[in-house]
Formats: sequence, C-alpha cells, structure tokens
Amino acid sequence: MKIICIGRNYAKHIAELDNERPEEPVVFLKPDSAILAKKIPFFIPAFANEIHYETEVLVKINKVGKFIDSKFAPKYYDEIGLGIDFTDRELQSKLKAKGLPWEKAKAFDGSAVIGKFYPKTDFDLNNLSFQLKINEQLVQDGNTKAMLWKIDELIAYVSQFFTLKKGDVIFTGTPAGVGKVTKEDILVGTLENNESFHIKIK
Repeated sequence: MKIICIGRNYAKHIAELDNERPEEPVVFLKPDSAILAKKIPFFIPAFANEIHYETEVLVKINKVGKFIDSKFAPKYYDEIGLGIDFTDRELQSKLKAKGLPWEKAKAFDGSAVIGKFYPKTDFDLNNLSFQLKINEQLVQDGNTKAMLWKIDELIAYVSQFFTLKKGDVIFTGTPAGVGKVTKEDILVGTLENNESFHIKIK
C-alpha cells in the first residue's frame, strides 16, 4: 500500500506557516515503512531537532481506481480515520528553501500515525470535527468543512496521477495549531469524540 498526503488544505494552517495558498492540492507520498506500528511509542529521530505533529482525517481506499470522477469517488472508500503526519519542521524548511523534495522531513520511519478507522456512514464527512490533545491540553481543533478541497475532490485529483489500490491511505491535510512534540508527551486524537489514537513520545 501507499500513503498519499495532501499539504496546505486548510487556509489557517497555510497562514500559520506563512506558506503560499496553492491553486491545486499539494501532494507528496510516504512509504509503508513510515507507518508507526500499533501500541509502539513514537521515538524522536536522532537527526531531528524539531518534530511537529499534524493531525489529519484519513481515508482508506477500498478498490482499484484511476481517473476517478469526484461524483463517483464515494464508491472508492468505506472508512475514515484519524492520524498524524509527523514532520521534521527544521529540515523541511531547509529543503523548501533549496527547492528540494520534502521526503526526508516527512517520510521517515514512524512518521505516519494511522489510528482506528470507522464506517464513513457514521459521520457527515463535510462537517466532521476532530481534535488533538497533548498532555490533556487541546492543541488542534479542526473540521472538514474548512477544507479547501473535500475528500471526493482529493480522490479525483490524486487518481489522475496515481492508480489508487485497495488499502491505500490518503492523509487529507491538517488544520491550524501544529507544534513541536517533546519526550514524554502523550498525544490523543479524537474523531467526533471517538478516541482514534493514543501515543507516547520517546
């Protein structure tokens, strides 16, 4: 499987990082080796000085698709979830300044947290709230209604470039409130008040 990530999909997050608002979705990939194993802490990599959390709604693809029209996109997923795109912000900034790819900052081992998945029929996907708490303090409070591109639009867009396959996961972008993690932090993510993941930082 592959992990397809969308950047700059929430206007307030674009502003907080002083990025330019894109005219089309920003897309990058993580390998399957980026997935953080279940019940395992996230270990801050030795090469990193500033790891940031980015909480995101996830979509799990359920069948093969290519050149999918957005009106047919709902047929290609049954489940949604919540995860974290861990980012080496300092390294990403250096790479961006040189016009280089982000993978070293975004796709390292353990950088993709994939929490529990739920049937999409349980929720209103265009008005879906999600939160991240660190040490019981709310740090991110997002809602999919603020997305620049909705889930079905993202599926249609990325399927122009990549054949989507069963088991692929799409990270749909993060809202404002990203920040640094430190050792011993406890991160808890909730999707409409359902706990999706619980992670300790080491």
